[in-house]
Amino acid sequence: MKEYLQTFISYLISKPKRKLLRLCFKLKGKIGLEIGGPSTFFRPISFFPVYLFANRIDVVNYSNETVWEGKIAVGNTYNYFKNKTGHQYIAEATDTKIRNSSYDFVLSCHSLEHVANPLKALLEWKRLLKEKGVLVLVLPEKKITFDHKRNYTSFGHIIRDYQNNVDENDNTHFEEIINLHDINRDKGVTSLEELKVRIKENYKNRCIHHHVFNLATIKQILEYCGYEVLHQQEVHHFHLVTVARLK
Repeated sequence: MKEYLQTFISYLISKPKRKLLRLCFKLKGKIGLEIGGPSTFFRPISFFPVYLFANRIDVVNYSNETVWEGKIAVGNTYNYFKNKTGHQYIAEATDTKIRNSSYDFVLSCHSLEHVANPLKALLEWKRLLKEKGVLVLVLPEKKITFDHKRNYTSFGHIIRDYQNNVDENDNTHFEEIINLHDINRDKGVTSLEELKVRIKENYKNRCIHHHVFNLATIKQILEYCGYEVLHQQEVHHFHLVTVARLK
């Protein structure tokens, strides 16, 4: 298959990809779950082309119609690469209703920032993993996004959200986003009024970024949840990539 050859060539010529590609290859033949997919970061020729190597990947999306995926249906409808398909679940990322220890790995690319209670989500994904299961977490670096004026979210704030059992109706960050959101870097809105409307309807569209992450805080959160961080890397000054494993 040409994608395998292209990936091998990519490994040889791109030193920054090598560590992630080696970790990705360890998932060959395994079964995983993606949160909020599909994602270009996991496609062939990317830094973590797990779609190519995995035996099967299922997916969880929060609604049967989303801004990113359009209309979707429950069942064996998740076509993530060529003729590869997995099961599509409709559920909250914090409460998937999937049985314990179902997957070898969990993928999340640019989805956790849209979740109001990230610690609750990470503990839920931990529940779904088998022994020594792997989590691949990709989050945006604020420096080149519409969040660049906002402060990074503290570890303590993440803990408090979990302790207070914050859910997706949470509006804690709405005022901050209205004041600091850089509309010029957001293709989804053209004015402050449009932004306010989108924020008001966030439970339906899930477009806002509740929290702003850096690699140090991501590592701290994951270790608190019982993950061992295997590797962290910034890709293209935008993707904050963390690969972790259950201890």
